[in-house]
Amino acid sequence: MRIGTLRRGRGQDTGPGVSGTVRLDRRTKNLTKRLQPGDIAVIDHVDIDRVSADALVGCKVSAVVNAAPSISGRYPNLGPEILINAGIPLLDDVGKDVFARIKEGAHLRLDGNQLVTGEGEVVAEGRVHDRPSVAMAMAEAKAGLSTQLEAFATNTMEYMKRERALLLDGVGVPDVATRIEGRHVLVVVRGYDYKEDLAALRAYIRDYRPVLIGVDGGADALREAGYQPDMIVGDMDSVSDDSLTCGAEVVVHAYADGRAPGLARVQDLGVEAITFPASATSEDIAMLLADEKGATLIVAVGTHATLVEFLDKGRGGMASTFLTRLRLGGKLVDAKGVSRLYRSRISTAALVVLVLAAFLAIGSALAVSAAGRLYLDLLLDQWNSFVFWLENLFS
Repeated sequence: MRIGTLRRGRGQDTGPGVSGTVRLDRRTKNLTKRLQPGDIAVIDHVDIDRVSADALVGCKVSAVVNAAPSISGRYPNLGPEILINAGIPLLDDVGKDVFARIKEGAHLRLDGNQLVTGEGEVVAEGRVHDRPSVAMAMAEAKAGLSTQLEAFATNTMEYMKRERALLLDGVGVPDVATRIEGRHVLVVVRGYDYKEDLAALRAYIRDYRPVLIGVDGGADALREAGYQPDMIVGDMDSVSDDSLTCGAEVVVHAYADGRAPGLARVQDLGVEAITFPASATSEDIAMLLADEKGATLIVAVGTHATLVEFLDKGRGGMASTFLTRLRLGGKLVDAKGVSRLYRSRISTAALVVLVLAAFLAIGSALAVSAAGRLYLDLLLDQWNSFVFWLENLFS
């Protein structure tokens, strides 16, 4: 079935349900870059995770249509609940042929469990999720969590066998120009609550001046918060060209066999880069690099910390995260812990009191000294002259 791009008309907006311009992409993080408020997002995302759901909510979409099951039952993924709580309708498991039946930019309407054209033609049909259905699916997924935990443990053991040289001895970590030894390092991933964490760490960043490492889109997050990243680490699939050319040192995450698909993009921009081959995730190699180069403390923003968050990422490679945290030990601190424990050494109130005390001391010194009394007399004469000038101006 072939449907052309439809014109937005008043007749299309008066029917039941939710209307909007359709945007399609099989990769959710690519789609969120071009979504506009009020659009209907069509994705192909098994087990929608929290980061993707937060991004869709942030784009203010009117509805989400998923070609795949939003909750497969493998584990209690967090995304669907976030969408429902935000008031965004979720039409689930409509089938992958929806990408062949709908064109980008078409104006369609979500009516119940159907996606229809302005003429009422059904182009997709699935299951509408609501709070009860999501709660039931999540309860069923939690019951099978032990199976996923066993699979996660197996992946962790396999990763340890493959990368034990890197984990134990730092073999394969490249040399970098950025000075890290003896400094704090802030590793930023555009993940869970990264905006709030960066805002909470403003005083810490100002006082300690840590090395700022952006992991892929984390470099954009740093620049949006007003900081200049010192280093960008990742496969370069979600970082902007502006960030890549901002002057930060670039470390491209390569596969274990040395292939680095993101390297060509960086070189096309005229940016020099080095590669870091490893089967770990990009956020993990950023932490391992910082540790190997002598960082005294590594603060993580937007990274994964809990078992559900590990599983919510939805890939076996997350096994590296668990072992990386074991390797770093007490050197690694989550940003939320820093923001709760750390406060600026000098509070704003203390600064105000200090300034007022300084002015009071200066005033007292002027009042008791001969030179000070002379200056005060001159200041009084100037004030009287100014008042006299004003009186003559308005008389």
